[in-house]
Amino acid sequence: MARNLDTCALVERSINKKYREQLWNPFAYAVKRYELIQAGDRIAVCISGGKDSMLLAKLLQELHRHTDVPFDLIFLTMDPGYSPANRQKIEENATLLRIPLTIFETNIFSVANKTPSSPCYLCARMRRGHLYSKARELGCNKIALGHHFNDVIETTVLGMFYGSQLQGMLPKLHSTNFPGMELIRPLYCVHEEDILAWKRYNNLEFLQCACRFTEQTAGDNKETTSKRREVKELIRALRETNPNIEKSIFNSIHKVCLDTFPGYKTGGMDHSFLDRYDSLPAEEDNL
Repeated sequence: MARNLDTCALVERSINKKYREQLWNPFAYAVKRYELIQAGDRIAVCISGGKDSMLLAKLLQELHRHTDVPFDLIFLTMDPGYSPANRQKIEENATLLRIPLTIFETNIFSVANKTPSSPCYLCARMRRGHLYSKARELGCNKIALGHHFNDVIETTVLGMFYGSQLQGMLPKLHSTNFPGMELIRPLYCVHEEDILAWKRYNNLEFLQCACRFTEQTAGDNKETTSKRREVKELIRALRETNPNIEKSIFNSIHKVCLDTFPGYKTGGMDHSFLDRYDSLPAEEDNL
């Protein structure tokens, strides 16, 4: 037990000292900039067992200890049908890092794996629904997910290249199916490479991918992850000639110039620039 306490203390120290600029500061900045936490909130921190959700748990623990804003945390893990080894790994890491897990079980993997098409899409939707439902049952008004800076910019590029639309990822949003519930993303400004550096520095081992579908079809299901990997590699290549490429993509979704778009969607409705063409500002001809 002494070793566990020592390890946890070192991990927390690394967040507050060595990686303060890379982890704590952008986390705190996102919480403040996007108004993610208010007094009286009861937040379900969703722990999947990966590096992102585990870091999220530790950051929120630290904020809870030191903030003047009163809020409560529940560390919520949904077991969708993990293998015994993966379930054990999550529990061991939670003990090591002193994260008091609340675990509940579902049969999501079993249901999704029987779906002939788009099992990953079905699995994601079912996971989100079960998390919202359990969080509400526990008296929470928010769930916190571990999506980080790179998820944000990669989703933007993926949408443009393969979804034929410019679509971002909001730092928070209201739930459609669970009125009064909200989803927040406190790692919104934290870079993945810094999360990986923190993990390596502390010699921590987290789950990579616990999905039984990808485990069973690793040789035939490459497309589910290949597009995101392709975008990661593209951004990495572009960074060699433009070190600010990631920051530029991130900033661009905060400064969308709707007056220059021929079409856009809001509230689920498609709109054309023609709808307001006569009210748009005139532009000088550069002949």
